[in-house]
Amino acid sequence: MSQLETVDTLVIGSGPGGYVAALRSAQLGMKTSVVERSHLGGVCTHVGCIPSKAMIAEAHRYDLHKQWSQSDGSSFFQNAQAFKQGVVTKQAGGVNYLLKAAGVTILEGEACFIDEHTVAIKRTGTEQMISFKHAILATGSRPIELQALPFGERILSSTEALSLSQIPTSLIIIGGGYIGVELGQMYAKFGTEVTILEGGGQVLPGFEAELTAPVIRQLKADGINIVTGATAVKAEQHADTVTLHYLKNQEQHLVSAEYALVTVGRKPNTDGSLGLERINLQVTSRGLIETDEQCRTAIPHIFAIGDITKGPSLAHKASYEAKVAAEVIAGKPTVLDYKAIPLVVFSEPELASVGLSETEANAESIPIVIGKSSFGINGRALALQRPEGFVKIIADQASGILIGAQIVGVEASTLISELTFAIEMGATVEDLSLTIHPHPTLGEVIMEAAENAVRKIRMNRNNDQQV
Repeated sequence: MSQLETVDTLVIGSGPGGYVAALRSAQLGMKTSVVERSHLGGVCTHVGCIPSKAMIAEAHRYDLHKQWSQSDGSSFFQNAQAFKQGVVTKQAGGVNYLLKAAGVTILEGEACFIDEHTVAIKRTGTEQMISFKHAILATGSRPIELQALPFGERILSSTEALSLSQIPTSLIIIGGGYIGVELGQMYAKFGTEVTILEGGGQVLPGFEAELTAPVIRQLKADGINIVTGATAVKAEQHADTVTLHYLKNQEQHLVSAEYALVTVGRKPNTDGSLGLERINLQVTSRGLIETDEQCRTAIPHIFAIGDITKGPSLAHKASYEAKVAAEVIAGKPTVLDYKAIPLVVFSEPELASVGLSETEANAESIPIVIGKSSFGINGRALALQRPEGFVKIIADQASGILIGAQIVGVEASTLISELTFAIEMGATVEDLSLTIHPHPTLGEVIMEAAENAVRKIRMNRNNDQQV
């Protein structure tokens, strides 16, 4: 039996975009409901960011443990899976608590648009009608499935790869982006024989070669076989293995393993039963919804955020857009400002980037100065036995204002926040160099990279004065 309820804001999807949007909407005094068809907290909490980082952390712990023990890792892996599930459960419980504490109504089921102000929420045997003044679409994305390698049995998506009950003896990974590298290295540390097939010229495309070089060295040290310029053609599944046919240099090759993992990107969840066609809300050829600087779609009272909009598929981007959309609905003059969105790869060593890279700055003909400093001479990095990598900062040559930064090294995922803040605030490299950093800490490498840039700026100015 249908029931009709009216809310100020209806959020569809409860991932890091959806639940943040619902929280902010409720905090701003709006009657808010959030719809989730699967698990509260979305992909990130249950089969993405959180469980993958938990397993990566456990793989690092095992890597240290096996230096002192002859354990084969099976029991450690099972404990790691239990630990991961505990983290997921706690995180999902936290999302549930925050939403309920804020007065958000949580609706279980699949949302389908009836018209521009009504959705039907369908559950097994029931259907509930909700009327809304505003809606925020935060339906996220799912792994891309290749036609030649459909998911099932021994061909895995990242979802299944995080839930294996036993350590696979061998694993083929199709796609050398951040997901493939993170999961490949995680399993390699547990003892799996890993092969990564990447269609491009290098793994981790989008990062400069000098940044990926330390990561690639470690991948090889972990026993991972990297094949670039490789195109998957087809797979043959057997009782205990899968054989993958791929092309490299126009020649056909074969590789077999216990499982194959496809990590070639993600597809926005704008198709299926959502019913966008009923309200004539168009999507692009890539399935994305176009939005303006306030996250509005072509239908002014309907907003879209996260993976279903243009830009990188990042949880923190979705959360940022969620706050903007909720504040716009509440009447605040908020707009998007993508001045600094950090990107992190939880590899070993970690990779992080924000703002412009050297390559991008040169492509835009921006006169720049580069400051670098190595972890190899940092006391804290040496104490942690993690001296690999460096910090690289990009500054405008004339003003010294920071416009970009990249880190490869220990705790890059944490350190990048300082540089993101510096770019957001329009700080100069001199500001960074004059900021007192505690000793001995990894953050001193940022200060030293800034000092390096300051010296270069001063040298350039002295040379100009002499001329």
